Amino acid sequence: MKKVFTAKDVEELLASGQGANAIPAGVLLTPSAKDALRDARSARRGTAAPAPVSAEPRVPDYEFHWKPGGDPKTPAEIEAFFRSPELEELKVRMCEIGDRMWKRGYTDGNGGNLTIRVGDNLVLCTPTLVSKGFMRPEQMALIDLDGNQLAGGFKRTSECLTHLGIMKRQPKAKACCHAHPPHAGAFAVAGVRPPTCMIPEAEVFLGEIGMAEYRTPGTPANAEIIGEEAVNHMSVLMLNHGVICWGKDVEDAYWKMENTDAYCQTVLLATQLKGSDLLTITGSQAKELIDLRASLGMEDKRAGLRECELCDNSEFRPGVVCQVPQGGASEPAGGARNEEAEAVVQAVTAEVIRQMGR
Repeated sequence: MKKVFTAKDVEELLASGQGANAIPAGVLLTPSAKDALRDARSARRGTAAPAPVSAEPRVPDYEFHWKPGGDPKTPAEIEAFFRSPELEELKVRMCEIGDRMWKRGYTDGNGGNLTIRVGDNLVLCTPTLVSKGFMRPEQMALIDLDGNQLAGGFKRTSECLTHLGIMKRQPKAKACCHAHPPHAGAFAVAGVRPPTCMIPEAEVFLGEIGMAEYRTPGTPANAEIIGEEAVNHMSVLMLNHGVICWGKDVEDAYWKMENTDAYCQTVLLATQLKGSDLLTITGSQAKELIDLRASLGMEDKRAGLRECELCDNSEFRPGVVCQVPQGGASEPAGGARNEEAEAVVQAVTAEVIRQMGR
């Protein structure tokens, strides 16, 4: 049987002044013994073994940080900023997210738009009349918070005013994503606010979904009503229009669009299975999720509510579920016949037969 060398055996051998060549031929080296030999060779070459990683593991962070009061002023400064590597990277990301929106069927034609706040008074936005699935970085535009275009050869989207209406009212809104996802859009057309307390991820990453009355897209009136609703809601259904979401960066805003449509799709399918009597978590469980949401830096207007109020879905009215009455198809659910209606039906039937006989 072959002799086995462990890390301890290697260390004792090296400590005695002998080199690795003193290890007998044919012995089996354990993985730790091989590591000890490699470290010894690195030390002889003057290369220290890699130090263990002590830093905290990172999480992705796509938020754009700017220096307050440092917006470029002159046309030359604005153009240089617009062409800077930092903004070029954001333009590429906007195109990538536009492609994801288009491939998931969230946009049709030239619908949908994206914005990223890049200064005290500066916002990067997508162009008008360009499919989100086929945008190019050079088509992005730079605007101020009043919608004036400052840079870019392609005209900015006409609906940027809605995004700006949110950013002016909610400082945490660093990016917005607007689209027409079919399931959430169906809720918007039906005028039905999605219920709460059904899926934990939706409670944490979306909170309660807002709902704003219809105003003509691209108008100041639309920007005002959406902006007010978005102060307390990171995802807003725009009645008879679509959905707009905001986040700390454009990836975050887009994720919330995915979250919203997936949640609406699940609720829609569940109502087809069971009607309005859907399962929910408890108020205390909802409170835990709202606290978790707060720990992630997302405020929730429901934080001050009592537990018994957190999962109140009394206003949720899904579509009608048709059922055959217990008393038979010809009788009302209560089993009592409407004699007056029956007499009318008989009279009409008799008249039809008489006319046919003539």
